Amino acid sequence: MAAKSMEYLKNMPIAVLGGGAVGKTCAADMKLAGREVRLFDMMPFAESTLANVEKTGILLDGVQHNLYCFERSGRAHFDMVTSNMGQAMKGAGLIVIAAPAFAHEPFFKALIPLLEDGQVIHIFTDNYATLLLRKMMREMNCTKKVVVGGWSSAPYGTRLESIGAFVFPHVGVKYRAITLRGAALPMTDNDAFMESAAYLPCLDAVNQGDGVVAGNTVLDTGFANINPVIHVPATILGVSTMENWGKIFGDFDKTGYSMYKHALCPSICEVQYQFYEEEKAIAKAIGVGTPSYSYESFFSRRSILTQEYMGLNKEGKDNVLFPLDQPSNEGNTGPNSINHRYLTEDVPVGCKIYHDLGVQYGVPTPIIDSMIVLAGAMHKKSFFATSKYNLAYLGIDDMPKEELLDYLNNGVYKR
Repeated sequence: MAAKSMEYLKNMPIAVLGGGAVGKTCAADMKLAGREVRLFDMMPFAESTLANVEKTGILLDGVQHNLYCFERSGRAHFDMVTSNMGQAMKGAGLIVIAAPAFAHEPFFKALIPLLEDGQVIHIFTDNYATLLLRKMMREMNCTKKVVVGGWSSAPYGTRLESIGAFVFPHVGVKYRAITLRGAALPMTDNDAFMESAAYLPCLDAVNQGDGVVAGNTVLDTGFANINPVIHVPATILGVSTMENWGKIFGDFDKTGYSMYKHALCPSICEVQYQFYEEEKAIAKAIGVGTPSYSYESFFSRRSILTQEYMGLNKEGKDNVLFPLDQPSNEGNTGPNSINHRYLTEDVPVGCKIYHDLGVQYGVPTPIIDSMIVLAGAMHKKSFFATSKYNLAYLGIDDMPKEELLDYLNNGVYKR
């Protein structure tokens, strides 16, 4: 599919699959931009995630920090709110998948029989979902001509407003990305995938900012996902602060704890840096790309995340750093327990796949492995043994490097 042909997406409906914070924010943002938007979530989750949304819409607001001050706020009322994926998908041009990694498989089982030629799928955050989706398409004998691609991160730092178990129809955007790294599987579709981003209004702050960056295969976007490298060391090594917050010290409000504000320190940041050096070594051994960050960028209360929404200066240094020896209110609150996606997703998905790629391509990963071991000890299990995320699950096990690259780049699958 040639990049110049993607203009056909301009006026087609957009289906957003996922009713969490990212899905609702993407849907609201794109509806406020004037597009036809359908919001879907899967039962039984839709009973709570989509409750009353057809009536109330979604209010989008927040500080929306970003270098270029891009902002879009308002209450969005959608063209469709549904738990019927077929209704959401029919005739849509762009499909946004905004769901946790462990929801990808059930979503894809429902999605694949509904695919139509010409549709373009954008996954926020990829978390190896592109590999899983292509594998499941082969297994389900789906030959529809669709473009499948994923992104290193979501377009926003965003949170749902809630009181206790009640979730309001309100998303607060903390920051908007001004650049994101994405790739298609296979890379022969990458020009079309990157061009299609111009017709996805949830990426307007990116497209009007520093722009999208084409990753070097979908493994690149996996290494570019900064969640494991930031979340996992800071949550594990800062666990005593987290679990004592509101008990021994702090403001006696457990929800006021912030990993960024209260856990990060020079020693944890050093571990984050060494964690990422292991990622880079794996990428180099395979022959794919990954972003580069200066050593100094890790030693900030927002770590390397700041570059995503505040960018770099002419010297290639962070426009904004939040010094570790000074307090900061920039970071989101949480996590408040070890039973949080910062561990329950980022360890068995992100860290585990880094480990498995290291084993398959001969790169030791002692820092990453230690994080998996410690998280497992805290959860009284072995994430090595219990995680379904391995290279076989993604369809790339026992692949020589050359075979893997041929598949990632050209779509040649030899099994």
